[in-house]
Amino acid sequence: MTAVSDALAIASGPAPMPAYRGRLAPSPTGYLHLGHARTFWVAQERARATGGVLVLRNEDLDRARCQPEFATAMLEDLRWFGFAWQEGPDMGGPFAPYAQSERLPLYRAAFERLRAGGFVYPCTCSRKDILNALSAPHAGDDEPIYPGTCRPRLSPPAGRACSWRFRVPEGEAIAFIDGQFGPQEFVAGRDFGDFVVWRHDDLPAYQLACVVDDAAMRITEVVRGADLLVSTARQGLLYRALGWAPPAFFHCPLLTDDRGQRLAKRHDALSLRALQRGGSQPHDLRATWATNVPSAPGEFFQQKP
Repeated sequence: MTAVSDALAIASGPAPMPAYRGRLAPSPTGYLHLGHARTFWVAQERARATGGVLVLRNEDLDRARCQPEFATAMLEDLRWFGFAWQEGPDMGGPFAPYAQSERLPLYRAAFERLRAGGFVYPCTCSRKDILNALSAPHAGDDEPIYPGTCRPRLSPPAGRACSWRFRVPEGEAIAFIDGQFGPQEFVAGRDFGDFVVWRHDDLPAYQLACVVDDAAMRITEVVRGADLLVSTARQGLLYRALGWAPPAFFHCPLLTDDRGQRLAKRHDALSLRALQRGGSQPHDLRATWATNVPSAPGEFFQQKP
């Protein structure tokens, strides 16, 4: 078997569920900030509480924004803050490589599986096209509901770049239990629409790459920010289409600035690098956080008619 087929076979099973495996999955598009650190700390504490493994994955698929200096800073700043992972791009491990830019054949294989199953279709619409086709942008999410302009397409147009969208089951309620926020439900076609899994620049989109890596690396629980709750519904559909069991999910409340805006990499003053240079100590920063970390729940995805 090839490395690609080996990894996809691992994701597909059947195999006994491994012990707890969590992950940190930063993107080197800027310096990590205190919000990243708090969410990642929850991930590390949940792995430690079960004697599990913590994986560091470098999500470096954004060619325009990912920079080598940010990747180096990512490792340095995480170590300074007190993180310790057991597998990652700096030390290897059984599911190497741990940088997404080195895992493209895996994503391509999963995409071809979706394409063969009729789950995706080619789309030539730009974001501007989508917004113009809607009566108003969809509130509450960073991705507008796709109006279905290209849904009838069966094959990509000749000589024109296109993306590929996953066809969501209109009206189906995707329900799961989140480890932090409890029962969640999102309706396909209402709360989210057909979403891109393969980009027009011939790279996997976040939703597909994340699912492939978490499955192939045998991640048992995904800890991330609450802004990605709706992405869990999208990814649940991908897991189902690919025939893989989803991990558990635990979404953390977002850290905000003094104006109530969620932290982003543009908040340079709250980057780990700036805090370190300003004399802050990791244990003092961590002391301001809640220490209660609930235990991981059991069954997550539920299908509803």
